Amino acid sequence: VAMKLLLPGTGEGPVLKLSTLSLWGGVDPLSGRLSDPSLPHCGESVKGRVLMIAEPVGSSSSSAVLLELLHAGNAPAAIVLGRADAIVALGILVAREMGWATIPLAVMPLIEQERIADGAVLRVQ
Repeated sequence: VAMKLLLPGTGEGPVLKLSTLSLWGGVDPLSGRLSDPSLPHCGESVKGRVLMIAEPVGSSSSSAVLLELLHAGNAPAAIVLGRADAIVALGILVAREMGWATIPLAVMPLIEQERIADGAVLRVQ
């Protein structure tokens, strides 16, 4: 699998594939559950999953949501994006600076993402 690691770490879990997601408004930072009713996985938890987002969108508040997920222990095991996103990276970097456990962040071309089934176990390292 062609994957470029942007932030180090190791994470493994079942893939939760989303074509698009804004963490702000799309994930409840306290429960870790997808809260956007337009998402096919609405209501499912991101905790322990490899969150695969083809097209990250959103707000600068997404980094704060990810920071809250990490602090509460409800974060995904790893995040794999279709393109690099500084806002997502910022949440992980701030958590690291605060001495909290963090997760790896990677980028994978969409053609490669299409080859991975939703729910398949993926290791990111």
